[in-house]
Amino acid sequence: MNEKLVKASIKSLRGSPRKLNLVASLIRKMTVENALVQLSFSSKRIALDVKKCLQSCISNAENNFGLDTDKLKIKYITVGKVFVMKRVMPKAKGRRAIIKKPFSRLDIVLSTIE
Repeated sequence: MNEKLVKASIKSLRGSPRKLNLVASLIRKMTVENALVQLSFSSKRIALDVKKCLQSCISNAENNFGLDTDKLKIKYITVGKVFVMKRVMPKAKGRRAIIKKPFSRLDIVLSTIE
């Protein structure tokens, strides 16, 4: 079995890993066509970034490896935490609040269907 693997990743994606994992779990183990349809009709904001990464992975398969896009499926998707930016918001009576802006990492690996 000669299985080709194609990778694409986004190193720092603005959004929490917990919310990103909700979208990633929707398309795990799907074919590429079904995953694109699922992401197109998703109401989550971060689904657009996942779709962009998936399309990048598909174009890597076409241009770099010469693979047919109809025979591609998602082997695995990993989501990880990168860092959290902290910002200060002034509040009443001289106090302040810390606002946390999380960033995530997304890795997509496609494989060919035999």
